[in-house]
Amino acid sequence: MRLDRNDPEGAVAQAAKAYSNWGRWGADDRLGTLNFLTEDKRLQGAALIRRGVSFSLAQPFDMNGPQKGWRRRTNPVHTMLDTGADAALGTQGLPHGIGGADDVVAMPLQCSTQWDGLGHIFDHGKAWNGRDAATTVTSGGDQVTGIEHMAAQIAGRAVLLDVGRAIGTDGELTDGFAITGEHLEETARAQGVGVERGDIVLVRTGQLARVQRDGWGEYAGGPAPGLSFTTAEWLHRSEIAAIATDTWGFEVRPNEFEAAFQPLHQVVIPNMGLLVGEMWNLEALAADCAADGVYAFFLAAPPLPITGAVGSPINPLAVK
Repeated sequence: MRLDRNDPEGAVAQAAKAYSNWGRWGADDRLGTLNFLTEDKRLQGAALIRRGVSFSLAQPFDMNGPQKGWRRRTNPVHTMLDTGADAALGTQGLPHGIGGADDVVAMPLQCSTQWDGLGHIFDHGKAWNGRDAATTVTSGGDQVTGIEHMAAQIAGRAVLLDVGRAIGTDGELTDGFAITGEHLEETARAQGVGVERGDIVLVRTGQLARVQRDGWGEYAGGPAPGLSFTTAEWLHRSEIAAIATDTWGFEVRPNEFEAAFQPLHQVVIPNMGLLVGEMWNLEALAADCAADGVYAFFLAAPPLPITGAVGSPINPLAVK
């Protein structure tokens, strides 16, 4: 796909038409590309567990997170409702010396490691499967494709494509580096792993390693390596179930057009029905894969079943 940098509208329209999955799984579909993640794929993923070692792919959920307030996104605020001091002072009103602690967290659902639900992005007023955005996602939440419908689905074979190590410098891609389908295939070949239908694909750019070392900077919304708009063809053709990256926005930033905002999102979520994950911490997993040469593993990454939500924080677990 050749890009006219001055015509994002035309590029989005062309890609949306070419790579649409509307109607593929029926008019009532709520899962999009997760339909590719079958029971057989879960069995295939489970069979990859050899050592029993597991990796959390989540960033910490705390006030030191990456958010800077864009679109009112804040970092998690953790507050104690009851503490050991309350128990010791006897203010909890509980009998026979028992005491306890309780706490609460307030946070946007997309402030750290998370999935974008199918109701998160629209294309010209249309949500996934051609539904009217105005009646699909209302002030009461996503009435059709709320993230709760995916709660039992996201577990199966996953593949890490460590593009940062394969083609970057010192394991990292520079900000603004656009990862193409050819880069993804080159990385897979270098790692000796295949990407199969129904896989969950994790793409490491190395940007998170950089900000962990140097500070958050513009991680939340600023320049970043990421998927090129042209990968829409690869994402559609490969028939993967989901994809996640270690960056804030999944696609390359600045975007590849003179005046655009997240055009790949506009194609893959409402038109392709692709599940997209962002801000995943792939560092420990990537180091282990580089050490043992095994880049396919079992992954469980269910969202919290928050009724009507258009995204969810997660603690993905990779097991090798």
